[in-house]
Amino acid sequence: MSSIFFFKKKRVNLKSLFPKNKIIKDFVVNDVRGLDTAKKNDLTFFDKSKYSIEAYKTNAGACITTEKLVKHLNKKTNIIIVKNVLLELAIVLKKIYSFADIDYPDLSLQKPNLKKYKTVKFGNNVLVGKNVKIGKNSLIGSHSIIESNTIIGKNCIVGSGVIIKNSIIGNDVVIQDNCKVGQKGFGFIPVNGKNIKFPHIGKVIIEDQVEIASGCTIDRGSIDDTIIGKNTYLDNQVHVAHNVQIGSNCMIAGQVGFAGSSKIGNNVSIGGQAGVSGHLKIGNNVKIGGGSGVVKDIQDNEMVMGYPAIPIKDFIKKNKKNEH
Repeated sequence: MSSIFFFKKKRVNLKSLFPKNKIIKDFVVNDVRGLDTAKKNDLTFFDKSKYSIEAYKTNAGACITTEKLVKHLNKKTNIIIVKNVLLELAIVLKKIYSFADIDYPDLSLQKPNLKKYKTVKFGNNVLVGKNVKIGKNSLIGSHSIIESNTIIGKNCIVGSGVIIKNSIIGNDVVIQDNCKVGQKGFGFIPVNGKNIKFPHIGKVIIEDQVEIASGCTIDRGSIDDTIIGKNTYLDNQVHVAHNVQIGSNCMIAGQVGFAGSSKIGNNVSIGGQAGVSGHLKIGNNVKIGGGSGVVKDIQDNEMVMGYPAIPIKDFIKKNKKNEH
């Protein structure tokens, strides 16, 4: 849930959000969620046919979609037909969550209260926001900032110059120098020469025993959460965009980039400077060669390389032909 980081207006009815649309059954909107996590008092959205199975199964009370995609939704859901789903969603999110479209500075930051964090060690010039929780025996390096409501587990090491916000971090996690975790992702909708900012109300979840090397950026989720699974290691300068989910025991080499909403399985290895496009599914035990560009889904146990990434056997054959 996003409520510990972003606070909505006390009472927002569906009809008040969509006064021009026909609403069959009005209700107080509890939250905005993805198709597969939304409940009967939540609002969701459906803008790509590849999510038609999730759309049919959704428990959402209402769904923003287009005329073309209506046929995939079940009859339990209030259907709100619009021309541009993401634009309408951005407008609605701004109405519900007033401060999620820009990362405003945390003005509550202060030196840590050493009585509150008795077993935590802090370097010089560390700043901590309101309601921050840090577990026993954790260490926070100099000039790092932990913003309000962030949760950090036990035995964690946070390097120097790190900024963490809108995040829940497990135990035994290492985050090295100059990482940025939990900031707003890259999201806007161009309309008539103007860019409408897309509010990001999700968070970052980093599970136990993850290690994140220097200079990585991990964006919070837009609607769903950005998740990094247990015992996964990220090398230097890896970028993880909003809503990306990385499984357990993954090894991600330097300068890899993940575009938004891609899902990476368990035990995945990715070589340096590879890129994964948005909204893709990468299976378990996959190996992706360095410098590759992944532009389509990859099944379990595959090894791929090249741009666009293809099975390693095909890549070798192709390069042998080019040599002759």
